[in-house]
Amino acid sequence: PSATNSFLEFVASLNPVLFAIDEAHCISQWGHDFRPEYLRLSILKENFPGIPVVALTASADKATQEDIVQRLMLHDPKVFLSSFNRPNIHYYVIPKKNPVTQVLEYLARHPENSGIIYALSRASTEEISQSLKRAGISAAFYHAGLSPQDRSRVQEAFQRDEYRVVVATIAFGMGIDKSNVRFVIHYDLPRNVEGYYQETGRAGRDGLRSDAVLLYSPGDVFKLKRFAEVDGNAEQTRQNLARMRKMQDFCEMQACRRQYLMQYFGEPFPGYCGSCDYCLSSLEEKDMTQEGQMLLSAVVRTGEQYGAGYLIDFLRGSASARIPMAHRVLKTYGVGKELKKEEWQWIVQQMLNSGFVSAAGDQYPILKMNAKGMALLRGETMLKLVLRKEVVSQEEDLMPGLEQELLQLLKRKLKDIASSQNVPSYVILPENTLEEMATYLPQTLADLKSISGFGDYKISRFGAVFLDIVKQFSSERGFGTRMQLNSGRKAKKVARSTTKEKKDADDSALSDTQKVTLQLHHDGMSAQDIANARNLSQNTVEGHLAVLVGAGEIPLNKLVSAQRVDEIMQAIRATGASGALKPVKDLLGEDYGYGEIKLVFEALRKGLV
Repeated sequence: PSATNSFLEFVASLNPVLFAIDEAHCISQWGHDFRPEYLRLSILKENFPGIPVVALTASADKATQEDIVQRLMLHDPKVFLSSFNRPNIHYYVIPKKNPVTQVLEYLARHPENSGIIYALSRASTEEISQSLKRAGISAAFYHAGLSPQDRSRVQEAFQRDEYRVVVATIAFGMGIDKSNVRFVIHYDLPRNVEGYYQETGRAGRDGLRSDAVLLYSPGDVFKLKRFAEVDGNAEQTRQNLARMRKMQDFCEMQACRRQYLMQYFGEPFPGYCGSCDYCLSSLEEKDMTQEGQMLLSAVVRTGEQYGAGYLIDFLRGSASARIPMAHRVLKTYGVGKELKKEEWQWIVQQMLNSGFVSAAGDQYPILKMNAKGMALLRGETMLKLVLRKEVVSQEEDLMPGLEQELLQLLKRKLKDIASSQNVPSYVILPENTLEEMATYLPQTLADLKSISGFGDYKISRFGAVFLDIVKQFSSERGFGTRMQLNSGRKAKKVARSTTKEKKDADDSALSDTQKVTLQLHHDGMSAQDIANARNLSQNTVEGHLAVLVGAGEIPLNKLVSAQRVDEIMQAIRATGASGALKPVKDLLGEDYGYGEIKLVFEALRKGLV
């Protein structure tokens, strides 16, 4: 209590205007990462009833959302939900056979891509990392057992592309904003769908095609059960097991992966996405009535007292000591020995998904007969299951006409420049900029103005270097420019139409309060003048101006001189360009304000400098 009182007194002394709670799913007992200490956050509303609260999370289903509202004591709050769909991420669930070999094969097919591999245990991260290193891949491991200094070292080196792969437990990811992560591989089954969704979302933040690959083995389910059990809390254990089964269903189902994820979070989605292993497969329907009847007969003859594992062994005629002699003399014993264990596991899962058999119990569910199954057993209905014949190539989608050889030359040059300036590659130029150059083959500095990511500043600093590579490549192969096919992609993106319809569409991206700040800026008022006139903090107004610069509403040079932009950019590079303002401010000194640093950061993030 005394510590709580001291904290509340300290908070009161700051005169807060807003409480922002990140990772808000941790507040809810239904959340995938529930933390009891978060429950104490209700004291904020109790002690500061007039101060608004915003709760933020990237992964919360309906029950979690409602629990957050209740536990934070929010009254009739506004709820803002963006779509859970991440269209540039392609989802694959692949049967785990020889996982290290499977990972190495994937990396060999994508030699220029970097990513994250998630494993369940600390020991696994170290072992996998060593295997990758022996294969000549620059890799590091990351887990909570490392010292803070070692964790920071790995994180920063990954940001700078010094490591191609980081093998990590779920401790890795918070605060990682590396835009060009091209893949996330789950070496082990994630504990729940929310965690899986959050982890896969660390790929493709630049909007380019990225892969989420999950290596699945039913045996991983049993490994996870010890993580699901919470001593002294039967209800939480039950919730964890239920979430784990949802993750298992995601892996074992035969349907669109993206649809499952969207529906899990309460968002409707059609049954075909065209970018998951199921939707990219060649499908055929097969009559499995006989196999379904075999399973149901086994369920009935063994007294509806056993789970799928035992029943599959029974059907395959296993000699295991756990199958008593009383069962071995039954007519159904061994009738399914022609099918592999994995095939029976698939049939059981599909029958569960289709409602032809029921499961009872939480931790070790047993299979039970139901009315639909009884109709199948009697021959009154048929069991038809959809089989995947083969998976089409998982290679990356390419832009029409993209010259892969040129793209690799540009990537190597970008890496060299970034290395020399001690910053991550994407700070110099984002990957989609290189892809556009390798597609449209710009030949002049003027051409670069129509390539996304090239503003005047970056053209002056880096344009000639990259143009030389494109021009030499084009000359050697007799290629001309293809800029005429670009149709002004960048120009279309930032141009302001004079028609009312386009103006309304552009304005809709800005909030009402940002529009007011924009109007006052056009009226000639400074940030401080706007803050005084609107009774806002100057920091708030500077935040509005940063958004307006990033949206192309206000040119950066109207707010910060070219010389100061250059000096701030140098400081950003020197401090590692992590997005944190304070290190840059400390390096620049008192002559520079946080507001102008924030403006340059936003322009840099949007490729405008």
